[in-house]
Amino acid sequence: GLKTFQEDFHLLENKRYLFDWASKQTYIPLANMMTAAAQIGIDSCPIEGFNYDQVHDILKNEGFLEDGKFDVSVMVAFGYRIHEPKREKTRKSLDQVVQWAR
Repeated sequence: GLKTFQEDFHLLENKRYLFDWASKQTYIPLANMMTAAAQIGIDSCPIEGFNYDQVHDILKNEGFLEDGKFDVSVMVAFGYRIHEPKREKTRKSLDQVVQWAR
């Protein structure tokens, strides 16, 4: 089961190991939420660059961390765009960005 998996990967030896592994797992539902949102016309942006201590304190004070059972590792913002993106092609041609070695 899950405990055997965690033991096999030495995740229970250190709280940081377990937190890092659990943080990686959050990307699975994060990707699904972002894809589902895009399907109904909602834009999203994953956010790793945030002040962990401040966000942790806010969530803790609001009772969202359930006395240490949960923590924050990544966030995602959802919303509607104000302006539509440019429609013309903005990418450079392959020849402009790739140089083949011979």
